[in-house]
Amino acid sequence: MTTADHPTTLPTKRANPFDPPLELAGLRAHSPICRLRYPDGHLGWLITGYDLARKVLADPRFSARSELKRVPVARRSLDPFYGAEALPGWLVDMDPPQHTRIRRRLARAFTVHRMRSLRPRIEEVVAEHVTAMAAAGDPCDFVESFALPIPSLVISELLGVPYSQRGDFQRNSATMFSLTATAEQAARAVADLEAILAELAAHKARQPGEDLLSVLAVDGELSIPEIAGVGTLLLSAGHETTAGSLSLGVFALLSHPDQRSRLVADPTLADTAVEELLRYLTIFHFGVPRSPLEDVTLAGETVRAGESVTVSLPAANRDPERFPDPDRLDVGRNSAGHLAFGHGMHQCIGQNLARLEMRVAFPALFHRFPRLRLAVPSEQILLGEDTGFYCAHRLPVAWS
Repeated sequence: MTTADHPTTLPTKRANPFDPPLELAGLRAHSPICRLRYPDGHLGWLITGYDLARKVLADPRFSARSELKRVPVARRSLDPFYGAEALPGWLVDMDPPQHTRIRRRLARAFTVHRMRSLRPRIEEVVAEHVTAMAAAGDPCDFVESFALPIPSLVISELLGVPYSQRGDFQRNSATMFSLTATAEQAARAVADLEAILAELAAHKARQPGEDLLSVLAVDGELSIPEIAGVGTLLLSAGHETTAGSLSLGVFALLSHPDQRSRLVADPTLADTAVEELLRYLTIFHFGVPRSPLEDVTLAGETVRAGESVTVSLPAANRDPERFPDPDRLDVGRNSAGHLAFGHGMHQCIGQNLARLEMRVAFPALFHRFPRLRLAVPSEQILLGEDTGFYCAHRLPVAWS
């Protein structure tokens, strides 16, 4: 039991690669909210229950402003950004009306209809990479050959960023999300990406194409610094997180052969399988930070204005009150309502794109490689516990 005198620190040690730390379930069983000691000494709160997590994420009294944010794990790379005003265009660190103005403009590019129109191109990209994998032969690193390049290419084309620059944006994105990068390294990575995007946006204002950066540059609703910030956010999160979901998703399916067999036997399960994998894996493993703008009562506890609140998405997505037998992977489960993409006004704007890439990728991969398997023992898989989202850094696979 945690109290103000004996708060918990965020559990981060996993007993196995797919389950959140066991302590989170124990905390949730006692109460959906408990005291949390942050690395800077601040005494705040941890939300582990599904219903309470949805409530907090949907409540406009809980601010997402970067001036108020703290992270529950030591992460020096955020020192230049948290505790200060949001960078131009970084809507994840803003409240309305600034957030509303930017998100409304972006939402037009990420509608379900728009994503459906991208499906033929995504199918083509996936087919190209499946063919290239087969031609190169096994074993191979699934992350390098498939999970990383596919979302990198898709988001590059959507934004209008030359894919030839992928080395720069992949390297800088990895630094931005790293737990071990210094504040100086992270600030330089963001500055480098924003410089690339600002130059592209200025160019596209003069010579527009059909891509999102061109649309934003031409309509004039956002400034060039705002477009550069939005572009940096979409470019980095748009490939890193989907790559993590693809790599972990394949690792999970290969480690649960009964579920992999169900998906192979019935490709129509792709939609439900993707939702279940998103719930089961929940790659934003350290949660979402919020801070109340006024005193708020939650589950009998008074959360004071200015205190930090961390919403643990992995814990909420394993709440047995919402998902029976939550620690079991079931590709046929109805996982609707999971919080892998967050909830409320800050729910991930690119979620439909990520879903589409996964729905296309998994069936195509297992159809082409019915004997796909891990090429090393599972305990040798290098997992991304040193980054802001959970992933497999390398995933050696074979199929012959």
